[in-house]
Amino acid sequence: MDQNRKQGTHREIKGTIKEVSGWVTGDKSKEVAGNFEKNAGKVQKHIGQTADQLRNAADKRNDDID
Repeated sequence: MDQNRKQGTHREIKGTIKEVSGWVTGDKSKEVAGNFEKNAGKVQKHIGQTADQLRNAADKRNDDID
């Protein structure tokens, strides 16, 4: 599993917590920062998934050649 998937998931959870805590306390800047971090985590996670898919496809291709 690509490290970007793990880090992206962690970042997404952290951002969600920050966003909710900002919403609960009425701190709009914290809410926006949390939303940004959550979405950045989603992007990072998808990058990791794509890297895994490419790696798996390359491995499969190499197995087919052998």
